[in-house]
Amino acid sequence: MNKKYIPSALVLYLNYFLHGVGCSVLGQAVIKESLAASWGVEVMAITAISAALGLGRLIALPFAGPLSDKLGRRISVIIGGASYAVYLIGLALAFNAGANGGYQIAYVCAIVGGIANSFLDTGIYPAVAEVIYKAPGIATMGIKFFISISQMMLPFFLGVAVTTTAAGMTSYNPLFIVCGVAYIVLLVLMIFFPLPDTDKNAGGAKKEGLIESLKHTHFSIESISMILIGFTCTGTFQLWLNCAQNYAKSIGWEDPSIMQTYYSTGTILALIVTAFLTRKIKDVRFILVYPVICLVTIIAVLVAPSQMMCTAGSFLIGWAGAGGLLQIATSVCNMIFPKIKGTVTALVMIASSLCNYTILTAASKMTPSAVMVMNIVLTGIGVLLGLFVNLRYEKMVAAAE
Repeated sequence: MNKKYIPSALVLYLNYFLHGVGCSVLGQAVIKESLAASWGVEVMAITAISAALGLGRLIALPFAGPLSDKLGRRISVIIGGASYAVYLIGLALAFNAGANGGYQIAYVCAIVGGIANSFLDTGIYPAVAEVIYKAPGIATMGIKFFISISQMMLPFFLGVAVTTTAAGMTSYNPLFIVCGVAYIVLLVLMIFFPLPDTDKNAGGAKKEGLIESLKHTHFSIESISMILIGFTCTGTFQLWLNCAQNYAKSIGWEDPSIMQTYYSTGTILALIVTAFLTRKIKDVRFILVYPVICLVTIIAVLVAPSQMMCTAGSFLIGWAGAGGLLQIATSVCNMIFPKIKGTVTALVMIASSLCNYTILTAASKMTPSAVMVMNIVLTGIGVLLGLFVNLRYEKMVAAAE
């Protein structure tokens, strides 16, 4: 890695440190209760706001990927940072609005947050792979590492940020505002810091147009299966992240917030261990093994519910479900389609976003135990897709060559 890109890489990763808060905060039981009390809705209804993040991603990804490939990673990151600031600060304004449209304001802001996530994904994933070009898989897993660090610290952030309003309501607005302002700071830094694709373009190199690239791109059944894994693996960890604490409460655990720490710890350890394992084991093997671990874990938690099982389940889902699986799938797809990395990243993230919106919207109308059953079915499909991709992997590599 060129040393001049080190500050740029740090700024890129810090965007995802803040994203770790933004994508997880609505899944926390205490946040759900606080917002539900302000807006006068059921606690599980807050899950629909999380689903709106997926809707926003779904709206923007078809445009964000091509824009990243044609106009550069910097533009995508700047748009993403600005939109994320709107989302987070908007949540604070929505809380203050209370029952007078607060829920609707939050839903719209969440859509903007999903749009932000799309531009960050299609800008930063290719950018870090281009900065750390000798180890692109590790570079993209580094994104998940920064997300996991912030998620592990989230219970601490919540404890520091909690306040009580004049009306006696619990509020976490300081956390939303601080993170929103931090995004604006990173946005400003990104305007001035160098990136490899910008330097290459300045040197006179021309990028192949999106249409020209797609004309020579063949999407086989195997590659489509890889993209669909973006759907299934997202469902596994998103359903757990957003609904597992509600399930723990339904079996009698009064304060299950510690599950977030175990989840994040599992994710961080997985990223470190997986980074070493990928040097000796093909990335594609994890696309089968990790979903199998998740499937067994979710079944065990549903069949034998207890605080211990929920805690252990959080650690294992954090490890195998959120420990870089989506990033590995993205990295493999980028290897198969090296000329349109931004666009193929968008395809994987479109599948991920479609899952986020549809599955979480459905979960907002279901009981916590029914959500667990749905997660078992979705993860089981992911296991079948992973098995198929592994059996056909050599053909995928040959087609890429």
